[in-house]
Amino acid sequence: MPVLNRAEPTRTGVIFVAFLLATFATGVCAMHAAAREFRAADTQTEDYPTVQALRYMSALISERTGGRHEIKVFHSRQLGEEKETIEQTRAGAIDLNRTNVALIGNFVPAMNVLAMPFLFRSIEHMQKVLDGPVGKEILDSFEPYGFVGLTFYDSGARSIYNSVRPVKSIADLKGLRIRVQQSELMSQMIRSLGAEPVELPYGQVLTGLATHLIDGAENNWPSYVTTDHYKHAGYYTLTEHTMSPEVLVISLKAWRSLSAEDQTIFKEAAVRSSLFMREKWRDLEERSQRRAEAAGITVIKTIDRKPFEDAMAPVYARAAQDPATAALLERIRKVE
Repeated sequence: MPVLNRAEPTRTGVIFVAFLLATFATGVCAMHAAAREFRAADTQTEDYPTVQALRYMSALISERTGGRHEIKVFHSRQLGEEKETIEQTRAGAIDLNRTNVALIGNFVPAMNVLAMPFLFRSIEHMQKVLDGPVGKEILDSFEPYGFVGLTFYDSGARSIYNSVRPVKSIADLKGLRIRVQQSELMSQMIRSLGAEPVELPYGQVLTGLATHLIDGAENNWPSYVTTDHYKHAGYYTLTEHTMSPEVLVISLKAWRSLSAEDQTIFKEAAVRSSLFMREKWRDLEERSQRRAEAAGITVIKTIDRKPFEDAMAPVYARAAQDPATAALLERIRKVE
C-alpha cells in the first residue's frame, strides 16, 4: 500500500479550490458579457402611452433577469424619424422599435393588410384579430425581413383633419393637400378619396401645417393634440378610416443574442406591456379629445361613410392581386 505524502492533501485542496474559483469567475464573466442595455426607439413624446409601455416592459425584464437586461428608451425622435429607425433596427444598430404598421409594411408585406382602410369594424374587432391566431401568425412572419415581432400596441382610429374647410362628404376632400405617412398604401388611399397625398416624416407635419405646405393630415386624437396640430388645423372629421395598430419589433441580431430563456422573458414582458398600454391609451384618447374641443375646433362627427368605403375599391383590388393578402383579408373580416 503506497504511502501518501503528507503534503499531498494540502496540494489537492488548493488545486480544487482554485478550480472552483476559476469556474465561478468564468460564470460571472459569462453572465456579465451576456448582460445588456437594449436601445429602443419611439418617435412619440416621453409621456406617450407607447413610451410608458416600453419603460414598463424594461422594468419587467430587469426584474425577471435579476438586472442583467434592461431597455433604454429613446423617445421624441431622438434616434430619428420612423422610416430611418426601422432601417437601423433591421441592420441591428437599434435593438427595439415601436412603429406604425403602415411604415414597417414597406418591409413586411403582411403589415400592409392591417393598414388597409375601413378593414376593422371597431376597436374591439381589431383587438380580437390581433390577440388571436391571425395576430400571432403576422408577428411570426417578421423574421425573414430582419425583425422579430413581439406585440401590438393600440393606436385608436385615424381621422382626417385640415385647416381649409369642414369635410362633411368625400367631395369636400377634393384638392386638399393631406400629409400621409411615407407609405405607398397611404398615398393610394388619400388619392382615391380625391385629395393630394404629401408624404412627410411625422416630425415635419407641424411645420407643414404652420407654413401651409400642407392643408391637413390624418391621425388619431392623441397625435393630433400632443403635437399641437389642432392649433393649425381646426376641422377634424371622424372618418376613422384606419384602425391600424402600432407594432413592437426587436432586431433579429438582438434577438439571437438572447438565450432561449431570455427570449421567453422578452416576449412575455412585451405582451404584458401591451395590456398596460391599452389602459393608458384609453385615458389619453379621452383627454385629448376633450382638450381639442375645449380649444374650439370643429368636429364633424357624422358623415355618410359609404362613399368613402366605396372609393377604396381600387385599393382593395390592387391588394387582392396577391392571393396570400386576399386570404388574410378574408380571415380578418370573418373574426367575430
